[in-house]
Amino acid sequence: MSRRPTKLSMAKNWLPRYTGMPLDGFGDHVLLTNFSAYVRKFAEQFGCDIAGLDRPMQAATNSAGLSIVNFGIGSPNAALIMDLLVAKNPKGALFLGKCGGLKKSAEIGRFILPIGAIRGEGTSDDYLPSEVPALPSFKLHKFVSQKLVAHKATRDYRTGVVFTTNRRVWEHDAQFLKRLEEAGAIAIDMETATIFIVGHKNQIARGALLLVSDFPVVPEGVKTEESDASVTEKWVDLHLRVGIESLTDIADHGETMKHFRY
Repeated sequence: MSRRPTKLSMAKNWLPRYTGMPLDGFGDHVLLTNFSAYVRKFAEQFGCDIAGLDRPMQAATNSAGLSIVNFGIGSPNAALIMDLLVAKNPKGALFLGKCGGLKKSAEIGRFILPIGAIRGEGTSDDYLPSEVPALPSFKLHKFVSQKLVAHKATRDYRTGVVFTTNRRVWEHDAQFLKRLEEAGAIAIDMETATIFIVGHKNQIARGALLLVSDFPVVPEGVKTEESDASVTEKWVDLHLRVGIESLTDIADHGETMKHFRY
């Protein structure tokens, strides 16, 4: 009977299959996003090609060895890309995502640097027991924080715990809104806890910088195509810039982010 493939061998085959980019095309530091616009803006800024236009994920790498991957939306896709990155074993991965604000301090256009995430999505339960907290690599977040402070004239950022869910259409559900209120989270998204847990499981230094794109706790704050387009126009360039500068700074300083078990 033939031997089962290893996780590493599968990742080495599947990462290029999902992204259209060969393994040696990926850099040591990786930006993760849900949106093709981020990859397009990155490629335009650095004059690099976009791989995977006919694949589930798109990727690009600049001449300095910084890569960006659009992995799609939701916790299963977040887990998938964090598993596939085992093939490259990057020195750091930073998620640039959007989220819904749940507190008055999390206004639209604010950046949130999460100190942790509530595992409400279920996907992470397949990786580690539910009592294991979903945390970022704080050394990576240190660099992101420094870049945010450097851009303070633009807008202050917030910290707090993010609630990660596997539901996208929930804004109508009063019972779920009550659950969010009781949880005390500053924002809600669909990927952060998964990225933190699967990154921990796979020994990948990871972080997240979230952009508040809606305020779904009030009816008029629910995201629409028009409101999301306005957020994109006003804040996405800065969001991407902070991510690029953070990981570039880490690479330039030769910082090592050692992985520790809890």
